[in-house]
Amino acid sequence: MKNILYLFVGTALFISACTTNAVTGRKQLSLISESVLQQQAVTQYRSFLQQNAVISDATSRDAEMVRRVGSRIASAITKYYNSKGLRNELAGYNWEFKLVNNKEVNAWCMPGGKVVVYTGLLPVTQNEAALAIVLAHEITHAVANHGQERISQAMLAQGIGVAGNVFSAGNPQANSIFNNVYGPAASVGVLLPNSRNQELEADRYGLIFAAMAGYNPREAIPFWRRMASKGGAKPPPFLSTHPTDEQRIRKLNSYMNEALSYYKPVNSR
Repeated sequence: MKNILYLFVGTALFISACTTNAVTGRKQLSLISESVLQQQAVTQYRSFLQQNAVISDATSRDAEMVRRVGSRIASAITKYYNSKGLRNELAGYNWEFKLVNNKEVNAWCMPGGKVVVYTGLLPVTQNEAALAIVLAHEITHAVANHGQERISQAMLAQGIGVAGNVFSAGNPQANSIFNNVYGPAASVGVLLPNSRNQELEADRYGLIFAAMAGYNPREAIPFWRRMASKGGAKPPPFLSTHPTDEQRIRKLNSYMNEALSYYKPVNSR
């Protein structure tokens, strides 16, 4: 009887903690508030900047490009959310875009709009439109609450309490979960580790947001082909948190007409 009661309570908690994403329409587990995640993200972001070589956009054309492309995407997303009456969904977002001197092919976005690009990514993107594809993808992970969803899933799996202040209370286990989801050390290639469904969702809406910002979404295909050509050992598809290169390119092509319907070109390199 006690086990049945625990199961009932756990099921009720799971259902009550599910929310519907305002843009994607998908139900997501949400055991931790966005505002708490943003506070934690700012702390980690500031620490990262202090420990890494940030390139000034006042002296570097590449850094200025990262800031410019990121700002256009953020502006397009904000305008889109406002047009849908979803202004509150971006509450607490104070956008920042930084380029750091690091050979890894990597980029990430934390809750609250803190975005970092590594210099090692730029030889693969090769142009502003491809960079926009990557940044829009990473930003989608944040605004679609993918990290919040993964942290909630990990909290549920590890039996951590769901109080809103679980991170600020200094819970080591909870902080470890946050670091494993958002920590730069957890990055894989150009993307933070996410489920395959989240990756494809970020691909789809990333294309749309890049197109809204005036960047050609078609650049996603040659970019991902360049990524695929880099090779390296990859796990079998059923063990991978990411889609295969072939699956990703196939799905991107299926999303292309939708993204192109939002595309109005801007001058870009």
